[in-house]
Amino acid sequence: MLDFACMPKAYSLSVFLPAFNEEKDIERTVLQVRDTLLKIADEWELTVVNDGSKDKTKKIVEDLVNRDPRIKIINHEFNRGYGASLRSGFYSAKYPWIAFMDSDGQFDFTEIMTFIEKQKETGADIVAGYYKKRKVSYLKIITSRIWELFVFTLFGLKTRDIDCGFKMVSKKVIEKIPKLESERGAFISSEFLIKAKKAGFKIVEIPVTHFPAGRVGTGRKLNVIIQSFVDLIKLWKNLKIG
Repeated sequence: MLDFACMPKAYSLSVFLPAFNEEKDIERTVLQVRDTLLKIADEWELTVVNDGSKDKTKKIVEDLVNRDPRIKIINHEFNRGYGASLRSGFYSAKYPWIAFMDSDGQFDFTEIMTFIEKQKETGADIVAGYYKKRKVSYLKIITSRIWELFVFTLFGLKTRDIDCGFKMVSKKVIEKIPKLESERGAFISSEFLIKAKKAGFKIVEIPVTHFPAGRVGTGRKLNVIIQSFVDLIKLWKNLKIG
């Protein structure tokens, strides 16, 4: 159990939650994040990036915004993809530290304290989560390992779980690295870490608890997987030439 009372409020933190059709989990997730920020941050903002949801996600978040104006919402008019959601969140953040977490119930945001502690211990620019025990199919685990092998082979970036949707990032990383371009699928996570590594930023990893998500994301669709490999090769060529 994390003891928030022992932690000084020393961080100014922007948190954003990418969301697409998350009506079952979004209110609980937003309130957990808000209540945690009240305990740990001296300055904070909380933004939900609604990626063209077709269910009640937008209405639920707008009701939360009306009840608490410290909560914000960015609305995409149509579903642009996970990468576009992360880009909207990153480039709208105003505080020196940025955290993002998938909003489908996979994570416990109170674990952000371990991210903060890890950053203080190591001086890292990026603290990336990796799953203690990932509750997904073996096929998903195998495809993830193949992907990470490709990333390591092409870029020398070794991670335990490159696509884990829980990270804390210094804003200076976002300001310095080449602009992120990925739109759909989880390629955005690889693109971000690859560009950060090339720019010389320090990346450390930390274990996080994983809970099964109730919805299958676009990252598992065959066409998205194929496009991700194409994008990876393009990125390798661009960075090699650059």
